[in-house]
Amino acid sequence: MLDLRQLRYFIAVAETEHVGRAAERLHISQSPLSRQIAQLEQKLGLTLFERTQQRIRLTRDGAVFLSEARALLRHADRLENLGRRLGRGEEGGLCIGYAPDAMHTGVLPGALRRLQEERPGIHVALYNMSASEQFEGLRQRSLDIALVREPPDRDDPVLRAAPLLEDPLLLVLPAGHPLAAQETLTAQDLDRQPWIAIEEEGDPGWRDAFVASCVASGFTPDIRLDAPEPLTALGLVASGLGLALVQKSMVRGVTDAVVVRELPWREACVHLWAVWHHIDLRPVVSSFRETVLSHRTRSEEPVAASAT
Repeated sequence: MLDLRQLRYFIAVAETEHVGRAAERLHISQSPLSRQIAQLEQKLGLTLFERTQQRIRLTRDGAVFLSEARALLRHADRLENLGRRLGRGEEGGLCIGYAPDAMHTGVLPGALRRLQEERPGIHVALYNMSASEQFEGLRQRSLDIALVREPPDRDDPVLRAAPLLEDPLLLVLPAGHPLAAQETLTAQDLDRQPWIAIEEEGDPGWRDAFVASCVASGFTPDIRLDAPEPLTALGLVASGLGLALVQKSMVRGVTDAVVVRELPWREACVHLWAVWHHIDLRPVVSSFRETVLSHRTRSEEPVAASAT
């Protein structure tokens, strides 16, 4: 186990490149400081410094270790601060899991902006995770709220959920494409056109599901490229590499290189749900949840996975 005091000593010596000046900064004598650095090197099995009679300098490995040591101490300081605030009875921080759509649609940034206005001292940790990982985090109480595309099972014993929004999918095509001049497009127009499919993280069958949904709408896509997320797909469309279906929230203010069309005969949306543990341990969690739910695009009662 690393000793945080030794890490602080190491950082001071690394920054000053002088044991004497580092000792003055730390308000200790040189001998115990040198012993602590030697003990740290022995514990790690690593030479952190090159030593000469004139100076002491970081080795290449020491420079890498310095970067990580600084990051660890910053985290330790934040953790200590959080613990002190909790010890004083303050509300502490929030741990939020989210799917990328929560960012793209503005739901999460908007809620965080309001949180900072109302409680500027609260620390927030954000975790981009799959839905299953978020649900497990809620059950283990390592997450306070989850923002996901699909809700948990209705009979889940501890989780509750509410829909936040439905984000319609729109057709995006290159501005120079022959179909771009048509205001209204039919399914036959899209058949065998080159397409860019957008991956569904955590769903191994996403590609088959996309093709099946297109076929059900009356056309078969010729998938040329797979994009990891919508922004990449928009860039590929703008480069003239194919058509794509992208959420309405993502196509605001797009460049002149693409054209956006509705497909009224094909109803498809990306859904976003808020999920939380049915027991609130802290007022700040329920308060933030209400802020998130205020972004709902339609009025619906929360779906209770199980009554307590």
